[in-house]
Amino acid sequence: MRRVNSLDVLVFVIIAALAAPALGFGQWVRYPTAGVPKKADGAPDLSAPAPRLPDGKPDFSGIWHAAAINQCVPATGAFCGLEIGGSPLALNIGKDLPGGLPYQAWAAELVKQRFSKDDPHVRCLPDNPPRTWGMPHLTKAIHTPRLLVLLYEVNAMYRQIFIDGRPQPQDPNPSWNGYSTATWDRDTLLIQTSGFRDDLWIDMNGAPLTSAAKMTERLRRPNYGTLEVEITVDDPKAYTRPWTVSIKEGLELDTELIDEICLENEKSWQHMQAAPPVK
Repeated sequence: MRRVNSLDVLVFVIIAALAAPALGFGQWVRYPTAGVPKKADGAPDLSAPAPRLPDGKPDFSGIWHAAAINQCVPATGAFCGLEIGGSPLALNIGKDLPGGLPYQAWAAELVKQRFSKDDPHVRCLPDNPPRTWGMPHLTKAIHTPRLLVLLYEVNAMYRQIFIDGRPQPQDPNPSWNGYSTATWDRDTLLIQTSGFRDDLWIDMNGAPLTSAAKMTERLRRPNYGTLEVEITVDDPKAYTRPWTVSIKEGLELDTELIDEICLENEKSWQHMQAAPPVK
């Protein structure tokens, strides 16, 4: 499996930096979040109980960002000097799995051939789940008893998760996000997604997701400031068995989404190198 290297990270940072507008104070980025529980000293109490919807279920509404951030490792130079701000799973979603992701032979070979220039994210194409949970961009959740909407800061993308009892579509038109329906298991939202395109990436390492994939996400909000996401991918076309990873999202207070359109002033993609020949 081709390892993520510092060039991949640098390319990712350059694209994000060129595409993002300058932060300012005119876009509600310092506007206080309403209803935040407070400690005795007035500081936000992120360990307070999670808010609830009118039906008594946990309310996942809020602005979230991957809680585990890539860190500089002086001994190896990994990520030093530049920080992409996302979870390590954005770089390699199988990093904590013993032996890595269980690729089919063709998928393992494909990962070796993929390079940053081929990454849909770098090419300003949509980011698909489960990749979006670890990207260095904010996600705004708007939650009602019958619908969970995820608004992604980058490229004004969105995802709808229906909690209204509808079945999965039959013979759907393949899409970037797939088609998501959900049910509750006590305080855990169980999300089933299928109907993906056949050419997706789920991390910067180039791990594939195909049209055969079925994805299960389990969402929990154990306290006010934390969202726990357990992701299981069952894609028999690309992997030899289903696999599961977990990621935590932290709540971002006193801020809002800001336009981040990748193609606006993007000038780096055409200068990137092609993938080296496979030996």
